[in-house]
This record gives sequence, structure tokens and C-alpha cells, in this order.
Amino acid sequence: MTALKNTIILTICTVVFQVGIALVLALMVDTIQKGSQVFRTLFFFPIVVSATALGLLFNLMLMTRGPINQLIESLGGTRIIFKEQYTFLTMAIPVVWQYVGFYFVILVTGLNNISEDVKEAAEIDGATGFKRIRYITLPLLRNVLVTCLTLSITGALKVFDLPWVMFPPNFADAYLTGTYMYYQTFQTSNVDYAAAIAVFIVVLGVVLSQLSKLVFREKDY
Repeated sequence: MTALKNTIILTICTVVFQVGIALVLALMVDTIQKGSQVFRTLFFFPIVVSATALGLLFNLMLMTRGPINQLIESLGGTRIIFKEQYTFLTMAIPVVWQYVGFYFVILVTGLNNISEDVKEAAEIDGATGFKRIRYITLPLLRNVLVTCLTLSITGALKVFDLPWVMFPPNFADAYLTGTYMYYQTFQTSNVDYAAAIAVFIVVLGVVLSQLSKLVFREKDY
């Protein structure tokens, strides 16, 4: 149950924060006239780095005598044992951060496909700033957002490598459906149970993706 609960919460986090942050960054970069390519490279960079390397990096940063705890101590605070005190948060932050750049690129591509004539017509009609984003950009970006939401939901169900690197195999509080399936297969040799979990992950992914398509139906503009 812990693995399923963590997976559901992580799915919600990926939908809200991965796609949400990516959308904000894409809208910000779209308004930049010069130097936008630099920001696109910086925001996309985490997806280029392997999950194993990111897991080891966050392990070093969050260890008891790591740089974050040293900073906390220098400010007069006490050390935090992140993996025990904030298990899910410690796992969720790098997972969410890793794929923000992926959805950022998709959304930037969608923004680039919006006709300049539409933007100019909106400015002539007085739709600038947040009004243009609300009434022009977001409706025209709806189908791209639906794609990102579907990918984020299905992607959260198969997260494995980064949590597995960050937490030891017997750390039950950090289990996701993917890591729990791997644990049952190779650590306890309970292959039948692991196969059932694998089938459940596939079925859950199909159901959630279909539900997301029903809730966020694509529209033609």
C-alpha cells in the first residue's frame, strides 16, 4: 500500500509541478527577445544527465554532513536527516526537477507554432500581458498541455532508476510501484507477485491515461 500511495502522490506532483513549472518557464522564455536560447539550454539540461548521476548528486547534497546541512548549521539550525524525516519529499524533488525540461521543450515548441498574426491581432485588440496568456495562448496551447499531462501521468507510474539509486532496497517508505516490483523480483525472488504488480502498473497507466483524455479533451481552434 505504501508503494501505491507514494506513486499516486508522485503522479499528482508531476502533473502539478512538472507541467506547471514547465509552462511558467515556457511562457517566460517566449517573452524574451534576446538570449532565449541560453535559458532553453539551461532548463533542458537536467533531462540530459542520467538518473543515476542525479541520484548520486542528490545523495551527496542531502547527506548528514552534506552542503545543505552545513548551510543549515551555519545559519544556526540543526542537521536534518532528509531520508528519514522527509522521505517522500527527498525522493520527489529530484524526480520532478529532472523532467521539467522535457515538458518545457514540448511547450516551447507549441508556443512557437502559434501564429504571429494571432499575437499581433490580440495586441491590436488590447489583449496584452496576462490577458493574452489567458485568452489566446492557453486556449491555443490546450492540446499540447493535454499531451504533457498524459505523458506526466504515465511517466510517474514507471519511475524507477532515480529513487532506486537514492534509497537502499529495504527502505520501504520510499517504495514506488516500479521499485517495489523490482524489489520483489530480484531481492525476495517473489516473481509471481512482481509479475502481478507489473500487470497492475500497465492497467493503471492505461486507465489513467484514458481518464485524462476524457477530462482534458483536445479541441480544434
